[in-house]
Amino acid sequence: MSKKQKKLKLPLAYKPIGFVLSWAGGAAAGLAFQKTWMAIRHEEDAPDALDKDRGWGEILLAAALQGAIFAVVRSAVDRSGAKAIERSTGMWPSSKSGRD
Repeated sequence: MSKKQKKLKLPLAYKPIGFVLSWAGGAAAGLAFQKTWMAIRHEEDAPDALDKDRGWGEILLAAALQGAIFAVVRSAVDRSGAKAIERSTGMWPSSKSGRD
């Protein structure tokens, strides 16, 4: 199998690994958000958009904080997984990287 053929198959082979990493990252991000909200507001439950007893500021703060934490964790998990695949196979797992 040529290097070009291997490169085309690696992104497909990475998909299940990427799925598991994304799932684990989502779980870690959810836990990190709960702990962060507890540290900031001393409450176990963060408000959501349909929580009638919470104000706009509190709801938007919770949403922004949750989004930021999820984005950082997802990027860290995705990047770590890609680097691990590159170390083990010598190839970057995405054909979109521009590293041909």
